[in-house]
Parts: sequence; structure tokens; C-alpha cells
Amino acid sequence: MRLMLAILAACLSLGMSNGVEAEPRRASSLPGWEAVGRLNIAGKYMCTGTLIASNLVLTAAHCVYDAKTGRRVTPTGIRFEAGLDGRNFKAARTVAKAVVHPSYEFNASGRVQLGHDIAVLRLSTPISQSEIQPFSMSSLAQQGASVNVLSYSYHHATRPNLERGCQVLSLRTRTVVMSCQVDFGASGAPVLDMQPGQKPKIVSVISSKAAMGQRRVSIGTTLDSTLQAMMRAAI
Repeated sequence: MRLMLAILAACLSLGMSNGVEAEPRRASSLPGWEAVGRLNIAGKYMCTGTLIASNLVLTAAHCVYDAKTGRRVTPTGIRFEAGLDGRNFKAARTVAKAVVHPSYEFNASGRVQLGHDIAVLRLSTPISQSEIQPFSMSSLAQQGASVNVLSYSYHHATRPNLERGCQVLSLRTRTVVMSCQVDFGASGAPVLDMQPGQKPKIVSVISSKAAMGQRRVSIGTTLDSTLQAMMRAAI
């Protein structure tokens, strides 16, 4: 399926926000939503991340690079704010280590490398599971399946927006194309499979927004077998 417009990294300079936010689709109805949080990156950028273990956060690989210099951001310059809702958050930690997918290469031109765009961040100290239950992960949803995206973004910088009922339009080896409409800042956001009576599971991570003709779409990175090795390397 051909993407007709340039693919844009969904990162946002924190200083660009005008402080006025649109009303988000509330996340409170999503079980365990506090495991998702905003990543403040070097005081300049923001992304979205998800707690996948008491001390590990899953996000997009391009989020740990400085968009202007192309250099890796010092991990301690990244702060994870779990369950951020207005001025309050459930828990906050700095990052001690960042592990990027071994096949990922940052493109300094600003175009996102499709596929392999995932990173695992180790927090400075764990977040107790009595405070927040991490999300589990699952194999990729099937084409035509309904998925959900929970993200922070330029327009929802302090409150997460829940995009429900997106459709998986196309599957590839390392990427998934969805009808979800994400904005700058949503990079690293979890794509969630929600089955009745079960806690949501992460099936992909948002890499970018794009378009097919006149239709807005989003691109996610699949969770391949390398992720488990990345988690071990982060510890």
C-alpha cells in the first residue's frame, strides 16, 4: 500500500506548545491507562512511552535522538511521567539507560526509518506494581482488526488522548498502517488490542503519521523477537 505523502516523525518541540489544548478523548475508561506517560526529552522534545515492566518503558527509537544534531540524547536527560493528567502524574522517573533496536538507523533528514523504530528505556528506579501495572505485549493484530491508540501530543500535551476503533489497513513484515489519526508528540505511543474482559495489550508502537491520498493514517512498528533481547540488555 503506497504512502502518497512524506512520512513525518511524530516528535514535538516542547517549547512550541501554546498552552491551549483541545479536549481529549478521555483515557479514564481504559483499564490501566496510567502505564502510559509522557516522555520529556532533553527539555526540548516530547514523545509517548509505556511501562512494560516495573523499570522498563517502551517507545519509538527516534525519540532518543536529537532531531537537530542527530546525536543520541543522554538517557538521564529523559523523564518519564506516567499517568500524567493535567499537572498531576501517577509516578515520574528519569531514565538511566536506553537500548535501541540493533537494526535501527536514525535519519538526520527528519524522515523516520520505517521498521525497527523501537527503543526500551530503563528507569532510574522501578515503579511499584502496586502503583501502576505494566502493560503486556502481544503478537500483531490481524489486517482489518480494530485497535486503539493512547498518546500525548502537541494538542494533548498534559492529558492523554484515546483514539478508539482504528482499523488495521495494511500489514508488512516490520510495520502496520492504521486509520488512527495521531499528532506530533505521539511517537512511541502504544497501539492496543482490547478484548472484552481482558486488559489491553500492546501490539505495535507509533512511529509516524502519514497519508494515503487524502486519507490521514498512522504507521506503527511491529514488536519482533528482538524486543525481548532489548529488554534484557536494558537491565
